[in-house]
Amino acid sequence: MKNKEEGLLENKPNTLRPIKNSVKKRLRRGRGNSSGLGGECGRGHKGQKSRSGYSRKLGFEGGQMPLYRRLPKKRGFKNPFKIVFCTINVSTIEEFYNDGDTVEMESLKENGLMNGERYIKVLGNGNLKKKVTIKAHKISKSAAEKVKVSGSKLEILPF
Repeated sequence: MKNKEEGLLENKPNTLRPIKNSVKKRLRRGRGNSSGLGGECGRGHKGQKSRSGYSRKLGFEGGQMPLYRRLPKKRGFKNPFKIVFCTINVSTIEEFYNDGDTVEMESLKENGLMNGERYIKVLGNGNLKKKVTIKAHKISKSAAEKVKVSGSKLEILPF
């Protein structure tokens, strides 16, 4: 800063001013027609939107039934902890496997009997005459009996 002697004043609170064109004048609505914003104050003629205190509700569609009320309610929920088993009947094992084969995840996927499930359960529908090795996570009582009678080996896998 230059001194008083050089002709310029110091910056004091009473001499500070905003930079030119940095402050915009606020609009004074409803102060006569000559101002350009008298009468309706830029809100148009009558109606709900011209009134004071108006605020449109979220999802409001002008009185038409809103989308969130037109759509059906979704009932129930999807359990993220549900355990989905790939169920295989004894008759299916009889049909797709030969003597000495192993029934496990890889072989089930190769034969197209498994669609991305993580666990196998053997059910007792049908008869088993072939001797196979079964690796499954669960087995029904009737299936376990049929596997024993056929002379097949059974291996229960942990979850």
